[in-house]
Amino acid sequence: MYVIDCGYCKLKVYNPRIGMDALQIYPVSQANARQRAGRAGRTGPGKAFCLYTQRQYQRELLPATVPEIQRTNLANTVLLLKSLGVEDLLAFHFMDPPPQDTILNSMYQLWILGALDGTGALTALGRQMAEFPLDPPQCHMLIVAAEMGCSVEVLIIVSMLSVPSVFYRPQGREEEADSVKEKFQVPESDHLTLLHLYNQWKANKYSSQWCTEHFVHAKAMRKVREVRQQLKDIMQQQRLPLRSAATDWDTVRKCICSAYFQQAARLKGIGEYVNCRTGMPCHLHPTSALFGLGTSPDYVVYHELMMTSKEYMHCVTAVDGRWLAELGPMFFSLKETGKSNRDKRKEAAVHLQRMEEEMKQAEEKMAEEKKKREEDVPVKQEIATPGLNTPRRTPHRLGL
Repeated sequence: MYVIDCGYCKLKVYNPRIGMDALQIYPVSQANARQRAGRAGRTGPGKAFCLYTQRQYQRELLPATVPEIQRTNLANTVLLLKSLGVEDLLAFHFMDPPPQDTILNSMYQLWILGALDGTGALTALGRQMAEFPLDPPQCHMLIVAAEMGCSVEVLIIVSMLSVPSVFYRPQGREEEADSVKEKFQVPESDHLTLLHLYNQWKANKYSSQWCTEHFVHAKAMRKVREVRQQLKDIMQQQRLPLRSAATDWDTVRKCICSAYFQQAARLKGIGEYVNCRTGMPCHLHPTSALFGLGTSPDYVVYHELMMTSKEYMHCVTAVDGRWLAELGPMFFSLKETGKSNRDKRKEAAVHLQRMEEEMKQAEEKMAEEKKKREEDVPVKQEIATPGLNTPRRTPHRLGL
């Protein structure tokens, strides 16, 4: 058994400033290097060849890999801690404290979705979102779907997003697999493509043979069905109605936009987009249903942005620009004729004053709660123990 250790590995790192996951190459840690070397000789005699010197191992490699909590999006963790009653997250004692920017960015994302109010406290919507074991945008999408009357379809989409890619391309049959996949593609959306695939599988009585014929992972689809049932039970516990939009898929797209409007991009060139907030360049992935169409939509929202050879958007849906202004008024607005800059500044000043009043009320409330806690501190009680304070009597004191 021979093991060749190149000294590098791929790590998924989240950048909170631009909201993008980057799959980048980093040097391995010393712990990783020892683990790789241990693979030689595990089942029999072997040797490990490391393509770096002992000096580099001792001086340049980190002792252990950077903890995942310090290189991932913490929106779900922040929502959980808020639901458990943790108020000051920046002062919370983590075993491996994540960067402050990541925590603040996660709180900002939750505020955008309505899970936190202007003072950072958990709202009624946020408490409801905390009941779902999903990322906050997907929790928000399920709750909004119940109000818009498309919860059956969105439930399937969220379940499909919770597993890795269900399509596969066997070696030597790539063209055949691509042609079969095209039958399921919906030109406006990758999310609707996943919905269409599940409905076709359901129409064929959840057949494993059908999955094999259409280059779909049967095991992943069975997992999707299990996840869907679990989420359905949670929705019933939360008393969220299950309604179907039938063939009105525009409602489903609008519901998706309500959860991912902060990840919207506008068309810049052929297959090239830029993020509406950060100006970050984004590209359609070659496996997307929107890739290679004759006409590209003006606005899209995406599930996640991944940096590999380019900045690729994964799971893209075309949206109407008016939906962005309606669902994300803190970022987007329609250009209104006859409205002067003075009126806009006046509205901004009113909004700022309202936020300052909310913050003042929150500070007063926190001061009252602190004072109440100090007043409610119980008086120290001592238990009387017989003989504890009795003076020690020596024979000299007794007159002996």
